[in-house]
Amino acid sequence: MTRKQAARRCVAVLDEKFFKAFAEPARMAVFRELVLLGQADIGAIAERLPQDRSVVSRHLQILADAGVLHATKEGRRILYEVNGPEIVRKLEDMLEITRQLQPICCPARGD
Repeated sequence: MTRKQAARRCVAVLDEKFFKAFAEPARMAVFRELVLLGQADIGAIAERLPQDRSVVSRHLQILADAGVLHATKEGRRILYEVNGPEIVRKLEDMLEITRQLQPICCPARGD
C-alpha cells in the first residue's frame, strides 16, 4: 500500500460523524443514559438529564445519524438503543487501518 492509498483509507475509516457523536459532553451523557436504560424513548431519557427535551432530541438524532444508536418506531413513539454491533465494527475498522498505516506513516522510534 502506498502512502497516498493509506491516507485515503485512513480518512475514509475515521468517520467524522462517529467522532462528532462522541465529541460533545451532553451527547456522552445521552449515550451513557441509554447504556443504563437499554432501550428508551426521548421522554425517559430527557427526564434523567438537565437539558430540555428538544436538546436531547437533537443529540439523539446526531447519535443515530452516526450509527451509534438504533431508532425503532413503535406507534407514535421512537425507541432508541445503543447500536453495539455498529460501534464495534467502526472501531475494528479503525484499528485495522491504523495497523496497516502505522508502518507506512509512523513507525515506532527507539528511545
